[in-house]
Amino acid sequence: MFKNNPHKSVIIWLLTGCLLIFLMVVIGGITRLTESGLSMVDWKLFMGMVPPLSEQDWIETFNKYKQFPEYQEVNFMFTLEEFKAIFFWEYLHRFIGRILGLVFILPFIYFLLAKKIKGKLFKQSLIILVMGAFQGFLGWWMVKSGLVDNPDVSHYRLAIHLIAAFLTFAYTFWVALSLIYKDTERPNVPFYRKWIAVLFVVTTLQIIYGAFVAGLNAGFIMNTYPKMGDSWFPESITAMQPVWINFIDGISGVQFVHRTLAHIVVALVLFLLLKSSTYELNKIQTKSLIGLLVIVFVQFMLGIFTLLYAVPVWLGVTHQVGAFFLLGTVVYTMSSFRKV
Repeated sequence: MFKNNPHKSVIIWLLTGCLLIFLMVVIGGITRLTESGLSMVDWKLFMGMVPPLSEQDWIETFNKYKQFPEYQEVNFMFTLEEFKAIFFWEYLHRFIGRILGLVFILPFIYFLLAKKIKGKLFKQSLIILVMGAFQGFLGWWMVKSGLVDNPDVSHYRLAIHLIAAFLTFAYTFWVALSLIYKDTERPNVPFYRKWIAVLFVVTTLQIIYGAFVAGLNAGFIMNTYPKMGDSWFPESITAMQPVWINFIDGISGVQFVHRTLAHIVVALVLFLLLKSSTYELNKIQTKSLIGLLVIVFVQFMLGIFTLLYAVPVWLGVTHQVGAFFLLGTVVYTMSSFRKV
């Protein structure tokens, strides 16, 4: 694919970063669904890489956890062994985050010294580094919201943390694709650039609402499809006042928006595919549109089954992974239609 590409080593670096971000999202999903995210109650950038090693270390770490609302109000019956189980996922999530930081920073310094990164690529790489560093801050900012009064993180902060990870991946992937297909000729179709940009925005909004659903545990209610319970628009959607607050804070309202956006995403993809016969597209562009159709169908079905089965961990994680692949495919499609 990029065997003779002069930027081969930089491309591999960027794609490795994408792969690690994907792994972070998977582990983050498991951490959230197993309710493990508040098990590490402090943030130590370097010393935090070392987990408790002795029994005494574990007891001290568990005693710290006991001082916070999640233990006092929810997990007060936890044994040390049960605590170790939730600690594992949060520790692994943070550990991979640190590895990801090193994978981005160390090669960046090498490429800079070797003059393999300059000009526009230097600016793009700096943006990626800043986005990655900011993501680490957002992770701790999110966790802190569950260590004060309410033993659960803010769904707003959860959404910001998640979408920041997705957007960091999207931008890194975009830069990698720009290097892979730098000199590839392609038809200039402004119509598709405009509508795929719309699809990107709607998909991003849908992922944000997916985080809202997760943060509010909204997937555990109205576990029917296509109706929400016995109605297309149940009264609970507008139960709170003012009405608009239901669609960012209300469990039923947030689920309703998430369902609606899913249909809009599917409709946009079908629209783009149907319009493809109107334009003369190359193989990459055509295949990217077909890939979009396949991914959006799989993701749509995963969403339905995740809802119907009330979010078992494996389905919830798979659905989140599906969102990752959907955004990646949207970015790939955007890249295939970008101006040469």
